[in-house]
Amino acid sequence: MTDFKHYTVMKNEAVDALACKSGLIYVDCTLGGGGHSELILKRISPNGKLISFDIDQDAIDAATERLKEYKNITIVKNSYTNIKQVLKDLGIQKITGGVLFDLGASYHQLTKQERGFSFSKEAPLDMRFNKDSDFSAYDVVNKYKEDELVKIFSEYGEERFSKRIAKAIAEKRKIAPIKTTTELAELIVSATPKIKSNIHPATRVFQAIRIEVNHELQNVKNTLNDVLDLLDFGAIISVISFHSLEDRVVKQFFKYHSTRCHCEPNQMICNCPPPVLELVNKKPITATEQEINENPPSRSAKLRIARCIRR
Repeated sequence: MTDFKHYTVMKNEAVDALACKSGLIYVDCTLGGGGHSELILKRISPNGKLISFDIDQDAIDAATERLKEYKNITIVKNSYTNIKQVLKDLGIQKITGGVLFDLGASYHQLTKQERGFSFSKEAPLDMRFNKDSDFSAYDVVNKYKEDELVKIFSEYGEERFSKRIAKAIAEKRKIAPIKTTTELAELIVSATPKIKSNIHPATRVFQAIRIEVNHELQNVKNTLNDVLDLLDFGAIISVISFHSLEDRVVKQFFKYHSTRCHCEPNQMICNCPPPVLELVNKKPITATEQEINENPPSRSAKLRIARCIRR
């Protein structure tokens, strides 16, 4: 079995939000180490059904072993972005119970050296969630135009020195391709002024490249829209995000679909359809102090929950 380490963030809070009931259908869009899936299965067995998605074979191998006693789970090696087609192929028309998203990279992906997510470990520039993909961080760093790098560093990393960093990358790769995480991190450090900060100068750029490689924000937007069509009345969406960009996407999506009217101020008659969602929590739920002490990355996690109210 693969050496797979994964911390399940806000396990109880995220699964509690689903109000699990036996006999209903649930979807875990990010299986990971199987922590959320296992708790869902405990609560919906024996008659509930769980479909769990992941594109990482290491995660699937570890979770399959962990959940081998459960017969009412279907593990799918596929991206949650294909949820509509996968559920159709499984003969499932509606998600009757709820759906859980645990967005972002797993602890295993971030810390496994050869995956290339960390700037503190020497590794090839990779950052792919899906190791079968042909597109990696190497392609972004070495093939994107300088102005394209500025754009993704600014938008996805909210990096204030985007132009300096992009220029340094463009100059360096004229001599030779940038191949490793540490090479890129050292280049970022040398290209930015020394300022007092609690985070490493490469943090935001590495986040931006990871988001670009895996199309993270667009995938979340598209999939939330797909899920909206799949939810049965009363079914719940429970979403854990780990940075402000993801959380903003989820917050805006929930707000739009739970609002009764989208008319312009000068419009006399409202023809807006009734809202599809109602917010279960207006403010995001965050990890407890105990969990943050046990697993520091959970400090950035935010949980938003909504219920389908369309019949």
